[in-house]
Amino acid sequence: MDSKLSIRGLWSLDSAVTFLNHGSFGACPKQVLEFQQRLRLQLEQEPLRFFGREWEPLLDDARSKLAAFVGADVEDLVFVPNATTGVNSVLRSLRFSPKDEILTTNHEYNACRNALDFVASRTGARVVVAKIPFPIDSQQQVVAAVIERVSSKTRLALLDHVTSQTGLIFPIQELVKELQQRGVDTLVDGAHAPGMISLNLREIGATYYTGNCHKWLCAPKGAAFLYVQRDKQSEIRPLTISHGTNSPRTDKTRFQLEFDWTGTDDPTAYMCVPEAIAFMGSLLPGGWKELMQQNHQLVLQGRLLLCEALEVQLPCPEEMIGSMAVVPMPAMLENRDFMAVHDELFDKFGIQVQMIPWQEKPRLLVRISAQIYNRREEYEYLAKVIVELFKS
Repeated sequence: MDSKLSIRGLWSLDSAVTFLNHGSFGACPKQVLEFQQRLRLQLEQEPLRFFGREWEPLLDDARSKLAAFVGADVEDLVFVPNATTGVNSVLRSLRFSPKDEILTTNHEYNACRNALDFVASRTGARVVVAKIPFPIDSQQQVVAAVIERVSSKTRLALLDHVTSQTGLIFPIQELVKELQQRGVDTLVDGAHAPGMISLNLREIGATYYTGNCHKWLCAPKGAAFLYVQRDKQSEIRPLTISHGTNSPRTDKTRFQLEFDWTGTDDPTAYMCVPEAIAFMGSLLPGGWKELMQQNHQLVLQGRLLLCEALEVQLPCPEEMIGSMAVVPMPAMLENRDFMAVHDELFDKFGIQVQMIPWQEKPRLLVRISAQIYNRREEYEYLAKVIVELFKS
């Protein structure tokens, strides 16, 4: 049996679908879901015991293992349901004024840009957008575009680590350093980074960093984290205020007491993070390093296949790609509605892939993902189908 087909069987993915969009919501392996179900049974067998005695040690253990994986001190991490919640928690906690500017880029994820606009509209702060080109020739174009828009009023920069729309890895450590030298704090939206690229949050040095565990880490949906530098933690509050606010406990920081309990919920997704880290790291002899490198090489192959079939230029350097790659669609398709193209690919050909509208030429982009269960033949099939579409 093809080893890739055998590995795909470790997931519950529909065998009739060519699934090339791991990046949007991830996909959780069966073994991790089974582990979560055991935790849920443990919870429901004795809810009072679970939340009174068992919940916090399980949560702390998960946080400890996650901290080691992302290169952070355990005291600086809290769990949140998703990276959008992490971004909102920081933006809604900080106090801005009409004198402040908040810097972001034209590649920022729509949900987080909406949160930024909401906060700005309430406080009078001005949102400043650095325009980063796509296609792009080098990482230095990102740095130059961002730094060019910094002013004496810039209070915070909201930046992607890996962009959702264009699949680019921003040189985030260099950006953070340059902004720090200008007195600007950084909030990094690292939704796609954990499990796609190696992380060391201590080295990156961002003031705030949030990332998803349900995407490339392959934990269940509802698992993400927020990292906050120690000296900033007293300012950052969860979106839901609960018991931690006036807890008399002194064994944990107020930051963790508030975020750890925001009301009754199902915390088992958080507790599955160590299982996901261990499972995904066991699939190849070289562990996570080999897994990330294999996914990187596979998505480069897929990108090249598409570019050659569609007769378009490679839109960015290889070093700006992790496990997702974006390719401009042919001019004949650029005026097509992106959802109509997506639906046609799925409904007629069984291909699940992300179609993205872009602000300028090229107007339509296709984003492919590469996870260990994907095969080269799937990208060949996608390329063949798209060529058929724009010739028809």
